[in-house]
This record gives sequence, structure tokens and C-alpha cells, in this order.
Amino acid sequence: MNFLVISDTHGHLEKVYDMYERLNDMTPDGKKIDEIIHCGDFSRDAQSIGDYLGISVTFAEGNCDGCSSRNFKVKKTPYGNILITHGHMERVDYGTDILSYLAMENNCIAVCFGHTHVPLFKIESGILMLNPGSLTYPRDNTDGSCAVLNLTDKGVDGGIFYYHHILGSCRKKKSQGGLLRSMINYSDRF
Repeated sequence: MNFLVISDTHGHLEKVYDMYERLNDMTPDGKKIDEIIHCGDFSRDAQSIGDYLGISVTFAEGNCDGCSSRNFKVKKTPYGNILITHGHMERVDYGTDILSYLAMENNCIAVCFGHTHVPLFKIESGILMLNPGSLTYPRDNTDGSCAVLNLTDKGVDGGIFYYHHILGSCRKKKSQGGLLRSMINYSDRF
């Protein structure tokens, strides 16, 4: 099973659609993406994405969705359970220990979370900790990222995918002056 994992879209979905189209043909096992996991902020984006792409989306609510209590979902698959949460209530800004314990309590092989806008892909206590980062407002000096999670009978795998590596850089450089600046500098000479 292949999941496109996203988080912190904050109402901007263009890059999600771009990455879905491109990554749908690049999954680790060569199969299509089966489902999307949205780790919150904004959960209403999950409905829009599902409607637009015609694919099932499982989501968790985040702090910008008005969620102020522990809110997580356990996605059951034939290959093992996935814990899905935004992460703000589990204090992911300070580490993933709470997520690790929560995953163990719910017999999960992977945790998908967001909130930090910074991608993370690591194994902790035998559990995959996966934060896709944010395609919309990344905090790691990139044009954004998402992840693919691949579950098989052989285990869990996947990776982080950066927008600029997959689709080319979309960030335009800021103008370093122009006609008006030249005119102002020229007029200062008199």
C-alpha cells in the first residue's frame, strides 16, 4: 500500500496536486498511490483534495483547525497500524517520545504527524516516525516537501520528497532593483 503523506497545507493545494500527479508514477514499488494521509492544518483541505483527485483521504485535525484536545486516528491496514495526528498536543516541537509511546500503546508500525513544517523520517523504538513537512509554508529553507509511505508484507518504507527536486524550483527570485531604483539613484547625482 502506498500513501502520499502531507501536512500543514493551510488552504493552498496547488503543490499537493502537482506532487500527487508526479509521485503517483514514482512510488517505491512501482504501484499507484492508494490513499492520502493529511496530518492537519487544515483538515478541510482533506475533503477538497479527495474530491478533486477522486482518492480517499484520512486526516487528523491540527491546532489551526481549532483542535485543542488529543486528536489522533489509527489507520488499520493489512500490514500494520498507522497512527495519524497533527502532533501539537504531543509536543512534537520538543521531540517524538510522546508519539513513540502513543504508537506502542496502539500497536502501530508508523506514525504520521505534522505541526513543525519540517520533514522527518526516522525509526524510533522500531516505529517509523514520519513528518512530511509542509508544501505550503516550509520551515527548512526549501520549496516544500511531502512524503510517500509504503507498507508491504516485508515492512514499512518510504521517503521525503522535495518539491524542487520533483518539479523544479517554483520560487522566483526577488527583484534586486529595477527602473524606479535606477531613476532614483540617477536623480541623486544632481
